[in-house]
Amino acid sequence: MNIIIMGPPAAGKGTQAEMISVAYPLPHISTGEIFREEVSNQTAIGKQAQPYMDAGQLVPDQVTIGIVAERLAMPDCESGFLLDGYPRTILQAQALDDILSQSGRRVELVVNLVVPNEVLLARVVGRVNCVKCKKVYNSISNSTKIAGICDKCGGELVQRSDDNEETAQNRLQVYIDEAEPLLQYYEDKGILVSLDGDRKPLTVFAEIVRELNKIR
Repeated sequence: MNIIIMGPPAAGKGTQAEMISVAYPLPHISTGEIFREEVSNQTAIGKQAQPYMDAGQLVPDQVTIGIVAERLAMPDCESGFLLDGYPRTILQAQALDDILSQSGRRVELVVNLVVPNEVLLARVVGRVNCVKCKKVYNSISNSTKIAGICDKCGGELVQRSDDNEETAQNRLQVYIDEAEPLLQYYEDKGILVSLDGDRKPLTVFAEIVRELNKIR
């Protein structure tokens, strides 16, 4: 299966993607995580991407497309993949179609998580991630058993530098501006499913599973 999970910042894409990749399994490809790792390692790509990320803006299309093309060419993606955070523009979506068509593949399902803006902003402010395993938690919808400690590996939980209200509002507006034509692009292809993401993670996951089972 070749799947995309979409939704605004803090919609729960990472949480759902982690459960999907374990259940089926599929490699979970998060462009956000890739760029954050590049920034942390101070690579050439990371230095190029960091100013955009810090401002809550999109990394330029050509940089993002190149990163994704390299990742999809790896052996673990031959039987399918789960893209999280890509595409974000029509150009990126068209580039993805071109990349996949070269190997006779196509996107089979796009899951779009819908969450009210006020809930998204509250989630961003309360969001933390593990420094070791990168698992994401949220004080509102997905808290840990022990404050500040990852349930999965026991690592320390920290807040990303760009998870503040001002940057979050900008990221949300950027997403809204770009998402409408992109969602229509996949709606026209007949592969878009929009789900209510303002529910408990397991409830959302169960609905996603029903959709995935239709294309297996």
